[in-house]
Amino acid sequence: MSNMDKRICERETESVSLPQGDVHLARPSVLLHSCCGPCSTAVIERLAERYRIVIFFYNPNIDDEEEYKRRLKAQEDFVKQYNASINYHEPITIVRGNWNSKAFHERSKGLEDEPEGGKRCRLCIEQRMEVTAEYAAMNGFENFTTTLSVSPHKDYEMILSIGRNLAARFGINFVNEDFKKKNGFLRSIELSKAHELYRQNYCGCNYSKRTVEPSEVPE
Repeated sequence: MSNMDKRICERETESVSLPQGDVHLARPSVLLHSCCGPCSTAVIERLAERYRIVIFFYNPNIDDEEEYKRRLKAQEDFVKQYNASINYHEPITIVRGNWNSKAFHERSKGLEDEPEGGKRCRLCIEQRMEVTAEYAAMNGFENFTTTLSVSPHKDYEMILSIGRNLAARFGINFVNEDFKKKNGFLRSIELSKAHELYRQNYCGCNYSKRTVEPSEVPE
């Protein structure tokens, strides 16, 4: 991991103390890497009954600062709306990883002409999941996972392989769940529309933007 990757975290929301005896305390914790607000919607909905969720927003692959801010705001907007809707005292919090696209470009140097879904994308996914897993292990989380699998553009077998390797390396559990299944992607579209969230139409880096037409389905 580079020094840039190590400068990773700023606490976005204050910790909330749960009342003694709350049944939800029995649920295991999960650090959920989130690529964007819309993708997190269906994943949070699916995990919330089983886990205590903290979102880790870490996406150094996003080149444009304004685009990064739009996606972060969409994530924050959804979490605020979600927290206002739940009927127990366990709000989701956000940890924001360091945004520095130089870390991504250093890691992917020489792979600029790779097709989407190729070696460059694997390195990008590894980078985001590695920092997530390390933060989870260092901060007492029992599990980690990522929203990336909700996208039909992402290869779950690749994500699973990376997740298992990182789980063994850091001594924590990777939640093995392909979130696009059971209409997960369609549900994320429904929820992002219902919550009026900004939805991008490319993954994040300038390379992914090259292959996207304005009319294509968002990530």
